[in-house]
Amino acid sequence: MSQAPADLHPLVQEYLHELHVLRQLSPHTLKAYRMDLVELQILATDDSIELLKVTNAHVRRWAGRLHFKGKSSRTIARALSAWRGWYDWLTEKDARRDAQAGRVTANLVANPVDDVKAPKRLKSMPKALSVEQVLSLVNQAVKEAEKKDLETVRDAAIIDLLYSSGLRLSELLGIDVMQSKDRQQESAGWLDWDAAEVTVLGRGGKRRSVPIGGPAMQSLKIWRAVRDQLEQAGVSMALFVSATGARLSPRTVQARLRTLAMMAELPTHVHPHMMRHSFASHVLQSSQDLRAVQEMLGHASIASTQILPLWISNA
Repeated sequence: MSQAPADLHPLVQEYLHELHVLRQLSPHTLKAYRMDLVELQILATDDSIELLKVTNAHVRRWAGRLHFKGKSSRTIARALSAWRGWYDWLTEKDARRDAQAGRVTANLVANPVDDVKAPKRLKSMPKALSVEQVLSLVNQAVKEAEKKDLETVRDAAIIDLLYSSGLRLSELLGIDVMQSKDRQQESAGWLDWDAAEVTVLGRGGKRRSVPIGGPAMQSLKIWRAVRDQLEQAGVSMALFVSATGARLSPRTVQARLRTLAMMAELPTHVHPHMMRHSFASHVLQSSQDLRAVQEMLGHASIASTQILPLWISNA
């Protein structure tokens, strides 16, 4: 991009002088106006466009250019406001100077900044662990599970299932050990142990079935054996339960996962949704099948899934 112009356009100078003298804007506000109008002049110069011949299409393109340079929506909106104010001033004033004395004529039919809005802020890229980091976390969970107590065996099964099937935390906690046949209490989700498949209730009340990998099924079978040893009275139908037999809470899973990640010395805060993003990113990297990943994640719109390639390209 070109350097800041040595001389501002004479009509820009005149406009800034009027803002200072007639409107008596503060030095801070005047500085902001000047910076934004300098930006406009640079953009026009880069595209070899005269400021007085700028069109709506130019302004839209330049707003997008600022967006991709990393300018925030607020910064771009402020710039557009400054540009719009200057062009409004030109239109109303229809500023003219004599050609022999450097006369410049605006002759603007309409303000080129009208109807141009700042681009919406890009959604933050979902964070995901690398394959090596996931393996470190899984190995740490398996190591802890060698203690063969309820919590560590359960935690290993949870981590394996989260990564194997890309479930949301709410979906995971809604899974029953088997489908309930009680008409008064329909299971939100359940495991088909023979088919190695989990059915969950996703957003919008939509059900989907997702396959479970071999290692995750093995962890789940080990967990089920431990779970079955609990006192049957009062034990809920939930697949993942506490020592008292109650369905696990989201906070418990979050805390247990965070602790395991710290034990594995991962350099980031790990939460359940990160496991979902890791699953999706790694499957997409290996298969390149965006539609299949969308179905496994239960995304209603492919646009949500398309964020993942952006994350991969920026990883």
